[in-house]
Amino acid sequence: MPVKVSVIVPVYNPGTYIEDCIASLLRQSLPPDEYEVIFVDDGSTDGTPARLDALAAEEDRVTVVHQENSGWSGKPRNVGIAAAKGEYVMFVDNDDYLGDEALERMYDYGVANGADVVIGKMAGRGRPVPVELFRRNHPRATVENTPLIDSLTPHKMFRRAFLDDIGLRFPEGRRRLEDHVFVTEAFLRADNVSVLSDYVCYYHVRRDDASNAGFQRFDPVGYFKNLREALDVVEQYTEPGPVRDKLHRRWLRNEMVERMRGKRLLALPADYRKELFDEIHGVVVERFGPGVAAGLQPTQRIVAALIGADRFDDLVAFADWEASIAPKAEPGSIRWEDGSLRIDLAAEYTSGGRPMTYPARPTGTRLDGPPKDVTEAVAWVEADSVARFGTATADLLLRERSSAAQYFQPVEFTREIVPAEEGERVRLVLRATATIDPATAAGGTPPGAGLWDAFVRVKLGGWTKECRLGPVPRKDRTAGSAGLVGGRVVLPYWTEKQASLALDIDRASKRLGLGRLTPEEVTITGDRLSVPLTLHVPGDTEVRLRFSGGNTSFDVPGTLSPSTDGSGATLAAVLPVGRLKGAAWRVALCPAPDADEPRFLALPFALRGGMGGVQVVRRPRPGVALRLARKARRVLGRIRGKAVSRIKAWRR
Repeated sequence: MPVKVSVIVPVYNPGTYIEDCIASLLRQSLPPDEYEVIFVDDGSTDGTPARLDALAAEEDRVTVVHQENSGWSGKPRNVGIAAAKGEYVMFVDNDDYLGDEALERMYDYGVANGADVVIGKMAGRGRPVPVELFRRNHPRATVENTPLIDSLTPHKMFRRAFLDDIGLRFPEGRRRLEDHVFVTEAFLRADNVSVLSDYVCYYHVRRDDASNAGFQRFDPVGYFKNLREALDVVEQYTEPGPVRDKLHRRWLRNEMVERMRGKRLLALPADYRKELFDEIHGVVVERFGPGVAAGLQPTQRIVAALIGADRFDDLVAFADWEASIAPKAEPGSIRWEDGSLRIDLAAEYTSGGRPMTYPARPTGTRLDGPPKDVTEAVAWVEADSVARFGTATADLLLRERSSAAQYFQPVEFTREIVPAEEGERVRLVLRATATIDPATAAGGTPPGAGLWDAFVRVKLGGWTKECRLGPVPRKDRTAGSAGLVGGRVVLPYWTEKQASLALDIDRASKRLGLGRLTPEEVTITGDRLSVPLTLHVPGDTEVRLRFSGGNTSFDVPGTLSPSTDGSGATLAAVLPVGRLKGAAWRVALCPAPDADEPRFLALPFALRGGMGGVQVVRRPRPGVALRLARKARRVLGRIRGKAVSRIKAWRR
């Protein structure tokens, strides 16, 4: 069978962090004989070489290449390309991991669209990843019609013949930004680039010790020397004009302006802060024409102007002001409607913890150069923001807590200009309603079991920032009932620490409110059982009931139907009266019988059959011995978990 994909992993002293990477590569849905994994060990001095050799001895699809340390990832990746047999090559870092279907989905998508480069949706655990690029699939993406240039890490799939045809390889040696040089040329010379956004393919992981190469303090002189090489690639393959300015803007914005803004700048040591500024000033003056900064957001344009004018002190003062700006999103009504969760919210920016205000009648000033001082800079940002009120937006994203995978949800919003307490000042409040459909919330598919946090992304003027939805006062911490939709039990709730909105999907049991049911609310008429439950269902939903007594249990089908008053659902089932005689039978509800791992939720009552029919009784409590055994298991589990954590920390 021809090899479809060669996965190339440069390796240097990853320790235990490589285990998640290995596990994800072996779990791929692509058949084992259709892909290979090439680990290129760049002179590791820990136990990794032996670990990889043992893996290769067990797995035919795994190859290990050992070499002397080269100082960076460029040479190991090139060695991997030379050894690859696949139609496509995929680059993975040794402390990251892939989604289980990543290779299969990316390969099929690339072949279907004739792509030289395939970019799979990314998630960042403790580190940023592109967001806007992955709003939707882009089968035919270019640097002009999509924000491709926002994603310059090498963690993509490249057609091997394409790399060979144009002779593209990574710069080698101890250097920075070798991936920018490689990926930028690939984007500019590819016949087609495809972006797959409906499945998380690549998970970037920040190590607990923050030892990832990209998080280390760097030498500004060497860093910006390497950055100029990426700019050289742009100038080699584009003509002067809007496209070149747009591409150059990416480096001005991400690698220069954003390093000189707000909290990020203020967190740097004073001497290093000035050293960075001096190198950035040199690149801005040397390489960028006026059209590059002109396309930046207003606050970024001010920072760029101050950099170009060599006004470091004013830059720091502007950063002090900008560091006080943050979004705030207050939740409103949260309710179920027709199988979807509807969430009302109000979002705006704050300054120093108070609602941000703007001039009601701004002057028509225009920034033609650097502002004369910070006061003028702030006034210009405020006036420009007012002019852009009509373009302000609010989005709601669901982010999986364990993996950081995130998905945009449909939002409807209005913009409301509100008079501020100060005279001649106004606020801009975005009032929105987001819709979360549990059947499609994860890029058109149901979200997986786990905890999902709600984030609000606010765009206004010069800022695009995110915040959690909340907090809510402790007395108001009720987020509504759970819903059973698309085979998922979805419980909205407020987190304990931050009082922000989250969703518990297929994990909650006690918090579902089933325990508030009393035996008096349960109705039995002949062999018909009727139970009111605080669950939302969009329509009649097939469920399963399990009856347990002694060492025996059996299941019967049931139906959940929406209550006529809209307060929840009614559980109905036909009882096997003849089988319920004798001891009290505990009852458990399985809301999703067709799930891969069906889950049963205990109901707070029991049934006992007799001569007079079936009676509802209180659920018998477990005996003292059983309760003690359960408590002992919980304590031992906590002790075992702490011990494993200490062992992992010691090994690292």
